[in-house]
Amino acid sequence: MSPVPDRVQRAAGALVGSAVGDALGAPFEFGLAGDFSARFPEPGLGGEMCGGGGWDAGEATDDTQMAVHVTDSLLAHGGLDLPDIFGRFQRWAGAEPKDIGLQTEDVLTNGQPWDLAAQVHFQVNMRAAGNGSLMRATTAALYFADAGRAATMDAARRIAALTHGDRAAWEGTAVFHELLRLALEGADPLVHLPEALARVHPDHRDRYARVLAPDWHPDEATEFNGAVWPCLGSAVWALRTTTSYAEAVRAAVDLGGDTDTVAAVTGALAGARHGLAALPTEWTAALHVPLPGSAEPGRTLLLADLVDLARRLVAPKPTRPSVVPGLRQDLA
Repeated sequence: MSPVPDRVQRAAGALVGSAVGDALGAPFEFGLAGDFSARFPEPGLGGEMCGGGGWDAGEATDDTQMAVHVTDSLLAHGGLDLPDIFGRFQRWAGAEPKDIGLQTEDVLTNGQPWDLAAQVHFQVNMRAAGNGSLMRATTAALYFADAGRAATMDAARRIAALTHGDRAAWEGTAVFHELLRLALEGADPLVHLPEALARVHPDHRDRYARVLAPDWHPDEATEFNGAVWPCLGSAVWALRTTTSYAEAVRAAVDLGGDTDTVAAVTGALAGARHGLAALPTEWTAALHVPLPGSAEPGRTLLLADLVDLARRLVAPKPTRPSVVPGLRQDLA
């Protein structure tokens, strides 16, 4: 019997698991359901970390890149400095990453200050419920986990609001933070879903309750899984219907659509549940995360670097992490 993973192993499983899911799903983005299993019908035969679509084998995308930039800010400032995170995002966007979401790009380049840019975008477009705040949330979830449910969900909303003006994106990111916090503790996050849903804003609770219900299937989604609701719902479905990390991530990629992000969110939850040792070594060996916009030119993180970041994110902190005073958004 495999040993029960400790907190650090769960944290490393979440961070590396998210990056692996991102890299595994990237070549299949915008493809059809079943494309992955048609190419790789038998698990464990190798070759799944194949690259393609402009991505090298094992190369993580904007999902993981933005998560690492959030990490750098949290560790540098010992808490949530929202203008600093926004500035790091802007430098990343200006460094011509291979991929960047249209909404995220507009928010980061529309010339508005950090606390207005996303709201201005939302007011103009009236659409901002993409999964772009969810895809990068793993590292912040790890950092704030030991601060408890209220603090981690609050932090999730505030980081999400930097690029997404629609509260739906904030609430989905907050639920994800809470589920990952529970998984780090060794609890079954699915058992505690009702408690997480009770903390969702009333205007959005019913919609999340539908996609997170035990009998919901991604085929029932009413939006493309690039939207925050079906993306989170699909990740929870993959976690609920499988018994291993590899099975969960394969199921996520095989849904088609926004495969890198759905698999990144799934990979974080499954990695936290099963621990780092559960990730297939043939997937982690090729993993690498280029970091456009980093202060260190050409910086690229490998497996050992990600494991080290996970350890630092969940290390005991002198004080409970919080938002830096005076830098709070109005999320009323």
